[in-house]
Amino acid sequence: MLKIISAIMGLFAMAYPQIYGIGDQVSMEHQNTAFEVCYGDYPNDSLKLADFNGGLNSGNYVITFIAIQNGS
Repeated sequence: MLKIISAIMGLFAMAYPQIYGIGDQVSMEHQNTAFEVCYGDYPNDSLKLADFNGGLNSGNYVITFIAIQNGS
């Protein structure tokens, strides 16, 4: 039974690869990637993670929770 569970977990890990893990820092390239804001109250038409990085936005550090949903 343990072998079957391990095999299933391995298949899921290969099917859904992750770029970042717990404790990793987001690269500058990824922080500067712009995303379209299609819903919600945000002052700009696009959102970048760099907008929330105090080292890049004049010292305004914030904690951010992002939920990504697919509408299809």
